Amino acid sequence: MVHYEEKNRVAYLTLNRPEKRNALSFDMVTALMVHMNQAIGNDAVRAIVFRSEGKAFCSGADLESLQQMQQNTFDQNFADSKHLLDLFQLIHTCPKLTIAEVNGPALAGGCGLATLTDFTFASEKATFGYTEARIGFIPALVSVYLTRKIGETKTKQLLLSAAVLSANEALLLGLVYQIEPSETISKKVTAFAEQLISQNSGNSIASTKALLIATEHLPLEEALELAASENAKARASADCQKGIASFLNKEAIVW
Repeated sequence: MVHYEEKNRVAYLTLNRPEKRNALSFDMVTALMVHMNQAIGNDAVRAIVFRSEGKAFCSGADLESLQQMQQNTFDQNFADSKHLLDLFQLIHTCPKLTIAEVNGPALAGGCGLATLTDFTFASEKATFGYTEARIGFIPALVSVYLTRKIGETKTKQLLLSAAVLSANEALLLGLVYQIEPSETISKKVTAFAEQLISQNSGNSIASTKALLIATEHLPLEEALELAASENAKARASADCQKGIASFLNKEAIVW
């Protein structure tokens, strides 16, 4: 269900259920988490790219599975919902760079997956939508992340309208980082990932991401206190010492 490949310090996770428009079944979510943990646990991997086979990036939850689960108890449904939440949290808290390569529709939970990555690239074939309300469902999990990403007003408009956005509309809202032609998007994402991990310290990226999460809910004074502490720690780090010495000595730094 998920093809895994490592190349030049980048892990590629390819959603591989094209016949189901890469819908997120329980097993698909499990496979994504297994391979994400594989990439996170490998010190040689510095970035993780999500891409897909077929015409859709991800159509969201597997509706056939959801229909079967309607007979489940609340506790059973809660456990399944928590399973998807675990995947979303793993992406949200991932210490390594995460990139979504969206070359087709990303809808409902699939749009949520793309929302959670650090960078989302889209082709002209990409569409984005939190469309759960159209089938009487709710975009519960992604609503929490999306509010923090683009604000309450825009989140409410997207979730309540269940609108499907073009790549350009998603770009204007900040859901997409860059738009590329469908024929070259894979090469562009690969080049982008390899460039970032070569020019930026992996430890700095991980620490910055962790700080953003840690200060998310803190009052301003507490957030600034923690930021000052992390600033002081970073000065003594091996990466910072290497970076400053290389800069002052006019030496090229390759991380």
